[in-house]
Formats: sequence, structure tokens, C-alpha cells
Amino acid sequence: MRLRPSSFSRSLLIGAIALTTALTGAPTVHAAPVTGCLDSGVQGTVEEQRLDNGIAGGPSVPAEILDRSGFDRHVELFKRLLCAAPSSRAAAVLVRIQGEALWRTATHRAQHPQTAPGALPATDDRGLYWARISMALALRQWQPRFDLGTAERAGLIRSLEYTSRGITGTWFAPGVRKILVTGFDPFTLDADIRIGNPSGANALTLDGRRWVVNGTTYQIQTVVFPVRYTDFNENMVENALAPHYRRGPQRADLVMTASQGRVGIFDLEVFNGRRRSVSSIGDNNNLWGGGTTNAPVVSPSMPPGPEWLTSSLPLARMAQADVAPFRMRVNTSVLEIPAGQTAPVRRPDGPTEGSIASEGAGGGYLSNEVAYRNTLQRDLLDPSMPAGHLHVPVLSFDPANTTAITDPTYEANREAIVQGAHTTLRAALS
Repeated sequence: MRLRPSSFSRSLLIGAIALTTALTGAPTVHAAPVTGCLDSGVQGTVEEQRLDNGIAGGPSVPAEILDRSGFDRHVELFKRLLCAAPSSRAAAVLVRIQGEALWRTATHRAQHPQTAPGALPATDDRGLYWARISMALALRQWQPRFDLGTAERAGLIRSLEYTSRGITGTWFAPGVRKILVTGFDPFTLDADIRIGNPSGANALTLDGRRWVVNGTTYQIQTVVFPVRYTDFNENMVENALAPHYRRGPQRADLVMTASQGRVGIFDLEVFNGRRRSVSSIGDNNNLWGGGTTNAPVVSPSMPPGPEWLTSSLPLARMAQADVAPFRMRVNTSVLEIPAGQTAPVRRPDGPTEGSIASEGAGGGYLSNEVAYRNTLQRDLLDPSMPAGHLHVPVLSFDPANTTAITDPTYEANREAIVQGAHTTLRAALS
């Protein structure tokens, strides 16, 4: 089932094709599958290898998601333009333009209802995720007509990541208060390939929007981070957030990171720990952070800082937000290794002096780490900035649905989580 693109998507695709064609000399193309310049013998990452995964040996779930969201068109267009690129310089322009077009299409789609029969709802974040993964695999398998070094190829993949995640597009207009919100990709995909991430869906619904709260105009810009330790080690979080902590026209007025957390609960995380300690699950490339609760570790790229940092979001106001059918909690619980001891201890009211961070309020995984890196940038660059982390509830399917990529319960849950996240952010601005 191939969906017809919206008028916005058609205009964006036509513009992207025209500009890319002018720069690359590529001919006008159609959306038929292309493999001519791609070497399928080049193995993708663990994350990219999931593109063929189905349920119990069935057809590819990612392919169905791409088809029903319309993002398969972007993937096929990208492959054709890539095959026609005459030089590395043209390829760099092509990747940047197509990455930005993918992000703009995803955010526009998330903010405008889809009416095509069989289309996944507007707020579904999975089409963007699998399109990016498909395009990254194409770059890895691409056999250009010119010499392309390993570092150049890696640079193209990095450009795709940054542009298609909104990182290069977080520019605010003058005369507004500026809000930066982040989310995450889907994860634990080996447990269920169908999974989405409501924090990512929330980010897509907010990007570029303007809210008027109590007579003040706010502009919101968003970013979606990968669930990969390597990208954190390479300072993607700092690269995305630091420009908005520095003084100048792009300085933000509030920065809120967000991720998926617990079932049925919105958690306002108070204390962020410096270390990684999750050993039960890997990241999306099945890599582990290297720490355990008894021996937590610090990322090799983490800037100097204390063991614990504290949210400076207006938590009292945010805690009053109506997030029904879920509940709201200000979470102060941490897992620490007390000073002079070796075994971790749960502290419901926050860390004690001199302790080592085993788990922040948001755990010992990348959710806690993005919260720590965010509040560390605050302390290093602008200590007055309201900054902190929101955990949104887990997005669940109907228990009776073990094979379909969506169901009414799943859609209702995502809509309720996104609306709850919006309400919580509005409370922060009020």
C-alpha cells in the first residue's frame, strides 16, 4: 500500500529534488526501488540490520511502517539521488538537503492529521526513525563513481544524523521566548520491533510551534536523540544544546530533555547522576555502557563535573499539570554508593554528601545521562537557566495485539502521553 504524500510533502519533495538536482546534476526521478549503486554485501550496523525484521518470521515491520507513513518515498528518492551524485562535494550537499527535508516532513506530518486510508496517525514517530536508518544503511552500502574515503563516508552519515534529528535546525526567531525540548528514538527493538517512543513523538509535535501563555509568545524547537552510547561519547548532546546556553540571540529561556520511563507515570526527575550503571539492556546497537550498579562508570567524553546535579525546572508548577489518565510524580529517589562504602543504597529523598552516583532519579541509562549532560551545560554556561528532565509514560499496545503495528489502544495511549507532555510544558511556562 503506497500512500499519496500530502501537499506539503509534495512541495517539500519537489523543492528538495530541484535543489539537489541543480547541485548534483541528477535527473528527475520517480519512486521505483533502486539498488544499482548499493552493495548489499556491505553489512549494516546492528540497528540497520533490523530493517528486515518481522514478527515470528513474517514480513518486515519497518517496511510496513515506512509504507504506511509515506516515508518510503523519501528513502527511495534518497537512494536515486545518491546514485546520481557526481562528486563528494555534491554528495555532501545532497545528504544535508535530504536530511533536513526528512526532518521537516516528519515535524509537519506530526502537526497535521493524515487522512489517507491506512495511513499511520500524524504523531507516529516510527516512520522518521526507520527512514533515517534506511538512509544511513544506503550511505554505508553506496558505491560511488568516485573515490570516497572512510572518513568522508562517516562524515556523510554524521551529517544525515544531525540534519534529520533537528540538531542543525534549532534556530529561534527574534522577539520570542525560546524553549528547547528533546526526545529519543525507539529502543528495546529486539524485544518488540514495533515499538515507538512517545518522547520522540512529542518532540515532532512541538518543533517550530509558537504558544502564547499569559500574553507571552514562546517558540519551541526540538531535537530527537539516538539511543546509542557512541553518539553520546561523541558529544552529540553538547553539540545540540550548548549553542542555546551561550549568550546571544539563540540563547534559550528553558531547556527540557525528555525520554520514555515508567508505566503510567510522568516523572519530573530531580537529581541527575554522573555515571552509567545499566547492565540489563544495551543500546540500539546492542552495546553496553560498561557500568553496573556496584561499579558505575563515567562516559569517556563527559566534561568535568560533580556526581550529582539538580533540575532547575519549575517543578512545583509542573507537578500540578493534569496528565490524566496518567499520574504525575516529582521523583527524588536515587541509588548511591555512600561515601566510604562499596554497596549501593536506595535514597528516596536524594543523594547524601560525598556519595557516588549509581542511578539518578531517571536511572542509570541514557535518559539519566542526557539529563546530566543537559544540566551540566547549564552549570558550565548559564547557571540561571531553567533546565531538567521529564520522563513520559511507557507507550503500550493492546495486550491482545502481538502482531499488528498499531491498534486503537496504542494510538490513544500515544495521544494521551503527548497531550500530557504538552500540558506539563505549558505549566512550566505559566
